[in-house]
Amino acid sequence: MTICCKGVLVDLSHPRVMGVLNSTPDSFFDGGKYWDPYLGLKQVEVMLREGADFIDIGGHSSRPGAPEVPETEELKRVIPMVEGLLEEFPEVLISVDTFRAEVARQALDAGAAMVNDISAGLRDTDMLPLIAERQVPYVMMHMRGTPQTMGSQTEYENLITDILYYFSERLSEARKLGITDCIADPGFGFAKTREQNFELLAALSAFKTLNTPLLIGLSRKSMIHKTLRISPDQALNGTTALHMMALKGGANILRVHDVREARECIQLWEALAEYS
Repeated sequence: MTICCKGVLVDLSHPRVMGVLNSTPDSFFDGGKYWDPYLGLKQVEVMLREGADFIDIGGHSSRPGAPEVPETEELKRVIPMVEGLLEEFPEVLISVDTFRAEVARQALDAGAAMVNDISAGLRDTDMLPLIAERQVPYVMMHMRGTPQTMGSQTEYENLITDILYYFSERLSEARKLGITDCIADPGFGFAKTREQNFELLAALSAFKTLNTPLLIGLSRKSMIHKTLRISPDQALNGTTALHMMALKGGANILRVHDVREARECIQLWEALAEYS
């Protein structure tokens, strides 16, 4: 199972690590830490040294209740960061985390390698045609509503079946346009209760039927710190525990704040898998 990033084939049969760089002041865990380009560069240097395969840059917080950010502001946050990273680290594979086609377009023009869209093309009808035109890997996530409304949209007839149906529809739309490198993200924490998040993780292997790589974003999320009654900055151990379960369920990419620990988790998982 491979994806093509800037002419480079990336083998996802070995799980990969995507390091998160939030170029925002209000993300749930590291908001405000890295929106300055210099601080962002230093953080990416650390993540690459620790083994990140991709760097995911976002300029619009998607935490529950996060306010809308104007497109012009999102562009000001994202594009200089993409340009600065590639100037400093020319080989880095950058994913741009946006639901806006124009932000994706300018980020790709600046050298980004893939697009990570929390709306799977539903919030901007120009997104899928752009991905088809550029033929870059595309992460499509499951979510209902928007970050402002998703907390009230957690009623499902059958959680797993409903999400699988959502992906079958979105993948069909993408493939009609000739998009081949699609990656599915089940959307932990997006329009799902704490209990539904655990149900989703326990049933993750069902998503192998999509025949597409799986990206999993569990890092320091509320299902961990609310269950353990701790704060997000204390949730690294819980994150690592659930990462092992995600790998067991078939995760191909772990989207994380803590690269070294995720890389170690994958290393131990692959050592264990030799005897499974």
